[in-house]
Amino acid sequence: MNPALMVTSARILLIPAVMALVLVDDPNGRYWAFGLYVLVAATDSLDGWLARSRGEVTVAGAFLDPLADKLLVTGALLCVVEVGEVSAWIVMVIVTREFAVTGLRLIAVSENLVIPASSIGKIKTLSQNVAVAWVILHVGPQWQYDALFGLAVFLTVLSGAYYFIMAGRRLREGRPPAPDISGDP
Repeated sequence: MNPALMVTSARILLIPAVMALVLVDDPNGRYWAFGLYVLVAATDSLDGWLARSRGEVTVAGAFLDPLADKLLVTGALLCVVEVGEVSAWIVMVIVTREFAVTGLRLIAVSENLVIPASSIGKIKTLSQNVAVAWVILHVGPQWQYDALFGLAVFLTVLSGAYYFIMAGRRLREGRPPAPDISGDP
């Protein structure tokens, strides 16, 4: 197991702790949950950087890294729905998009095509993480949560549509998707 996979594995193992801290009936639990959520979300960049910088990009890492992101966001969202702070429809939109894009990637792989992460997908992930972290911290007025989740849902739908349009063209043409031209590694 290389260092990048160790970081990814640690991220996955910390998700139940984030969830427990959100659900615990202790005001300080939310501060701990917020700090741990931000730490786990921030290490997403660390494991990718470690893998690329050390030349240790693996199939396991390519699978586990986005899975860790999805599990973190989904787990935290389920907890804030449980405590009544986010509407279930918001979680359903986000989770549906994640399943759909993952399914699309699996179809592409079966056709020997790779669907790379796009800039809009990265921005979507950031918006989701900011919205989730803010609602976990639970310090602002309702309009702030609504605005953050409104942006996250909009970017979630937009990025999902982008992936389906881009990948659909490539799958019909039998070509791999064009590389991301945003300048992001």
